[in-house]
Amino acid sequence: MQYRFLGDTGIQVSSLCMGTMTFGREADRPAAAALFKRCRDAGINFFDCANVYAGGESERILGELMAGCREELVITSKVFGQMGNDLNARGNSRRNIMAAVEASLRRLNTDHLDIYFLHQFDATVSLEDTLRALDDLVAQGKVLYTGASNFTAWQVAKALGVSACAGWSRFRVIQPMYNLVKRQAEVEILPLAESERLGVVTYSPLGGGFLTGKYKPDQQVAGRIVENQGYARRYGDEWMRDVAVQFDAFARARGYAPAALAVAWVAAHPAVTAPIIGARNLEQLESTLGALNVQMTADLYAEVARLSPQPPPATDRTEESRPPLRVQPWP
Repeated sequence: MQYRFLGDTGIQVSSLCMGTMTFGREADRPAAAALFKRCRDAGINFFDCANVYAGGESERILGELMAGCREELVITSKVFGQMGNDLNARGNSRRNIMAAVEASLRRLNTDHLDIYFLHQFDATVSLEDTLRALDDLVAQGKVLYTGASNFTAWQVAKALGVSACAGWSRFRVIQPMYNLVKRQAEVEILPLAESERLGVVTYSPLGGGFLTGKYKPDQQVAGRIVENQGYARRYGDEWMRDVAVQFDAFARARGYAPAALAVAWVAAHPAVTAPIIGARNLEQLESTLGALNVQMTADLYAEVARLSPQPPPATDRTEESRPPLRVQPWP
């Protein structure tokens, strides 16, 4: 396992982060325990969670599993989504943040979170109120570092500016979606992260399973993209299906499992600290851990990138080509 510094925090995390969204949902306790053990055996010390995953059950299971090695792990959770029936048990208000972090700490059976993410931007709340609440949590030692998931570049930049002006603890990590068919992060989010030395923990490197090769044009299979309307909309464009088919053929022709190559491609972007992988079972986990065996060269990276459209630059001056990426060594 390769380890990388998380932004400018000085913390070293594994170059793959294990997402625990399936814990307590597709993966029951025994299955989650097997996944956790395999991750630890592989050298993963970075685990991502959220209060809304399986209605809090993911945090409970993770808390049980990490009890004997908590000090060796970097643990995240998130706040925003609706928890329970209380109208106000959602969003990024100070009231909800203060209550939600205490509930997450109880479920995880820990006295602090290494990283606490805002799961989404909340336009109904004063950003100053939200950031002051997070700064208080850092001052109290309940949260070591804060971050933003699913924020746009301007939202992250605004938050950094507000925190700087107020002298508050700033975001140190961001969590955008990023994969071969969802490349918008390349335009402004990832360059912003490099400029501000933010850690970047990307999610959905397999596109919800879309880039694993399981969804053949002429076959009906079970999976998130079929079962979940949100994922079906997210990956419903015809050109994405074409890219997925081409990528599957490309990977297999070169002797790679598509899942392994998809993860390795994301991980090689110079702004990315660690992609979040996830699994329902050990078989799925092994396929993504195979990314550790992919020797990602600059040429291979460029070949994969050419399989999908590169998003236009932020200025939309498409005549101005972007320079090639300096691909970071992988694995």
